[in-house]
Amino acid sequence: MSAIPEFHLYAFWRSSATFRVRAALNLKGLKAHELFVNLEAGEHLRPDFLAINPLGGIPALVQAGQPPITQSLAILEFLEELQPEPPLLPRDLHGRARVRSLAAMLASDTHPLLTPRIKKYLATQAGMDDAAWRAWQVHWFGTGLAALEQRLAREPQTGRYCHGDTVTMADVVLASILAVMRVFKIPSQNTPTIDRIMASLDALEAFALADPFRQQGAPA
Repeated sequence: MSAIPEFHLYAFWRSSATFRVRAALNLKGLKAHELFVNLEAGEHLRPDFLAINPLGGIPALVQAGQPPITQSLAILEFLEELQPEPPLLPRDLHGRARVRSLAAMLASDTHPLLTPRIKKYLATQAGMDDAAWRAWQVHWFGTGLAALEQRLAREPQTGRYCHGDTVTMADVVLASILAVMRVFKIPSQNTPTIDRIMASLDALEAFALADPFRQQGAPA
């Protein structure tokens, strides 16, 4: 087996998307040297970082001599191919599609509405104050989780985790959303299936080590 390459991970302590990559690296026993990019100080808009990701988005995974990999789901798929064990996708075709679908409900349809750049635009262009922004967060977090709860509660493929009794990408993304909700002290409402799954994930070291409050830059 070829040696696992060394990576640099451009990261921010409370970034939901960065959490996903941290958790996946931990689950697969991989390491990446983190480079802290302070979103609150605008460091993601510096020319040197924009050369890595022109959108200024976090995270970015970089291997020497290779183009940067951006977008958290693309990074998860890359890590899955790089280190197939333990798998984060089921072996069967329909199972893989279901896991990707569950993950995308939060990573593609929910999380993008709640990023710092959206907050900045709404504050500067729409006059949204902190109270209105919190109401926005509560609404969109709640909408995304309510839809996911419906699927998890009714679909027989749900097990201890989002898909069966093995951790998958869907669990990684779910945990990343709930981790950031905890940072902002936004509780999930009426999501018993999600709460049960998250209790199991919280007990795993890979997720505990990815906790935002354990990262560089987190408040003491």
